[in-house]
Amino acid sequence: MTKSQLIDLIASRLQNISRKDVETAVEMVFESITQALSRDERVEIRGFGSFTTRVRQAREGRNPKTGEKVFVEQKRTPFFTVGKEMRERVNNHKSQ
Repeated sequence: MTKSQLIDLIASRLQNISRKDVETAVEMVFESITQALSRDERVEIRGFGSFTTRVRQAREGRNPKTGEKVFVEQKRTPFFTVGKEMRERVNNHKSQ
C-alpha cells in the first residue's frame, strides 16, 4: 500500500472529511514520526509497533563495480519493531 492509497482509503471511509484534510493529517503524522526519530526519540504506537533509530558503525566496504575499498561512515538508521497485537492480527488473518 502506498501513501496515496492509504489517503484514499481513509478518505473513502471518512466521507465527512475532505481528501485534502486526510492528506494533511497523514503528512503530519509521518512528519512527526520523522522529526522525533531525528531527535533520537522513540515513537511508540500502542497495538501497532515502535520506531527507534539504531547506529550502524563505521566500516570498510567495497565498491561493487570496481571492488575498490571504500570507507562507510557511521550513520543512524530507522528501525521498526512490530507490536504484539499487530503481529497477532496479521498471523490470525493469514491462517483463516
